[in-house]
Amino acid sequence: MLLTRPVLDISVATPRARIIHVDLQGTPFPFEPGQAIWLGAHGQPTRKPYSIASAPEDVEREGRLELLVGVDASGEPGPHLPLRPGTLVDIEGPIGRFTFPPVPTESRFLFIAGGTGISPLRSMLRHSVHVPHEAIGLMYSARLPEEFAYADEFRAMAEAGTIELRLTVTRDVEPGNWTGTRGRITRDDLLPLLHDGQTLCFVCGPPALVDEMPKVLQSLGVPRERVRTEEWG
Repeated sequence: MLLTRPVLDISVATPRARIIHVDLQGTPFPFEPGQAIWLGAHGQPTRKPYSIASAPEDVEREGRLELLVGVDASGEPGPHLPLRPGTLVDIEGPIGRFTFPPVPTESRFLFIAGGTGISPLRSMLRHSVHVPHEAIGLMYSARLPEEFAYADEFRAMAEAGTIELRLTVTRDVEPGNWTGTRGRITRDDLLPLLHDGQTLCFVCGPPALVDEMPKVLQSLGVPRERVRTEEWG
């Protein structure tokens, strides 16, 4: 499907990422949680892939796509996508096979994200609360405390008992700026979120994370076929 639609609004997610909403103007846009689109300003040839950060239920209800877009030091994603409300953008998709299953046989889900790899996992997580489940966990790693996108949303879901949540920062921070877990994700971080080997796990983030996490999960008793991965950065 190829559509040309306007950007509704833009907000700051982190110093290095923006949340944008694209108005579908009443056009249905069916997709599977975790899928992406090709996106670029209308009429120019360069498009880049961006995961849809909203769940299908959100898009159907709100009539808009939500995307988490990485930006440079100037606050722009690049010449392919000027970030201005009202900008017309070309959308092509959906694309991608890193998806949440239509009818999962498992009832426990664990999402492991690094950086902007949270985008497709947010779509899956928000969808997963609507399917029969026993537990939903999120392990989220970022370089610095201010680089957790959707942190307030996830903390609210954790406080409500909707999900189990662990956050870790991988860079040194000033004392008092962070009281949570530090360092790369370890077995000890995952253990409280991983109830047993029947948990269906999804990993998305930088190559090192995507390479390492399946091995860690297998060491905790999760068979490789229950670990689904996607590099994103």
